Amino acid sequence: MKRNFVSPFTRIASMAAMAVVLAACASPTPTAAPAKPTEAPKPAAPAAAPSGNLKTIKFGFVPVIINGAVYVAAEKGYFAQEGIQLEFLAIDGGSDAVVQVAAGNFDVAGGGIAAGMLNAVSRGIEFEIAAPLHFERPKVASPLVVSKKRFDSGELTKAADLKGKKVATNNRGTATEWWLSEALKKGGVDIKDVQIQGVPFPQIGPALESGTLDGAILTEPFATTAEGLGLIKRISEDFISDFKPTYVYFNKAWVKANPDLAKGFMKAYLRGARDLEGEKYYDEANLKAIEKWTKTPADVLKRASRAYYDPQGVVPLKDIMTLQAFFRKQGLLNYPDDIDMAKFINTKYVDDALKELGK
Repeated sequence: MKRNFVSPFTRIASMAAMAVVLAACASPTPTAAPAKPTEAPKPAAPAAAPSGNLKTIKFGFVPVIINGAVYVAAEKGYFAQEGIQLEFLAIDGGSDAVVQVAAGNFDVAGGGIAAGMLNAVSRGIEFEIAAPLHFERPKVASPLVVSKKRFDSGELTKAADLKGKKVATNNRGTATEWWLSEALKKGGVDIKDVQIQGVPFPQIGPALESGTLDGAILTEPFATTAEGLGLIKRISEDFISDFKPTYVYFNKAWVKANPDLAKGFMKAYLRGARDLEGEKYYDEANLKAIEKWTKTPADVLKRASRAYYDPQGVVPLKDIMTLQAFFRKQGLLNYPDDIDMAKFINTKYVDDALKELGK
């Protein structure tokens, strides 16, 4: 079907303010009863779907690339082979996903570690962290960028040039802010020496071009789109490796009542992650699955820096605690003592899945 032309930024504007890498939009004071999410289109039934009725799992997600392993597993029929039909429920931010899974609106969700989420934990919300969702390696999928014209003029060519200037993340209190801190640190700048702004990803390129911003962390596919329009230049993209900011969360009551479904979900999910290892990430079927759920054209995905997914499902407590310590240093946490996040991690379902899948 012929489509009307829309500009790259219009085409991706529906993803505004979504989570960074994390896609995790922090909400400092989430409500006790979050608004119901909207239902996304269900995937086409796989050709090899098993006979009988599929059990529905409500999956909360931000429609960006960090959920790539879930998209691939759904589109290739791996969930159906476990007797599962995912009900995809789209939301704006990964922190919201965690609050909603705790409230019972989702059975499973993908989302990030954010200051707002940790503040909600301090008020008593409960969930289980079952597996990592994504991580990055150089060239990172969320680089530090500046205006191309100011780079070409020699005004802003390295992180050190941003000292004292206005630098953006998609929102305060997300893992993107830690990304910014690490990028600046590598360039010899303390994050306290810049003016942090919260700007939705689709607006960052134009803001850099106009001069209302001096630098930013800009995640994919927004970075590649802005780069193609001649708006931005990447000045640092090798400042983080193998750090995991986002996770798969289970609702505690649901997982207790449905342990077999939880294991089936994890088996399918890890198969999706394995299909995205190495150069297999760029297989046509994988890119089409990611394109379907993110609305990002496959040709952009081919050019963009990619996300990574752990085929073993290892949850690093150290990374979670690192983010908590960072948010505290930034003054974004409203509780006095750090929470031991180990009590929220349950790797039983990854372990059970690996017994059947093998490592």
